[in-house]
Amino acid sequence: MPFAVANGVELTSASVDEVVGTLAWAPDRCTVGGVLHGGALLTLADSLGAILAYLNLPEGAVGTTTIETKTNLFRALREGSATATTTVLHAGRTTIVVQTDVRDAEGRRVSLTTQTQAVLRG
Repeated sequence: MPFAVANGVELTSASVDEVVGTLAWAPDRCTVGGVLHGGALLTLADSLGAILAYLNLPEGAVGTTTIETKTNLFRALREGSATATTTVLHAGRTTIVVQTDVRDAEGRRVSLTTQTQAVLRG
């Protein structure tokens, strides 16, 4: 995923049950006041969500595409890194729904994203 790599997303682990990754705080990823940009957090969540959805594709499917994303931002990240854990809420024939919990180094929730992916058939 070139966009994720270019934006600093690092994959830690991936299985059909869970995908974990990180995004380090960096000045060029910030908005005013040295706060990690919300779009950077969404890039992390969307990227891990896409990986997990792909790992949960039903037989005969060739890929997925995001059709809906909902993110709540709870806390500013001003240093360190964000660690995201993505889990499956639903894996069906036509859609896959995943949730990404993003936390700071102290384990405090930074954001929570729920994402619906359409299953693409060949």
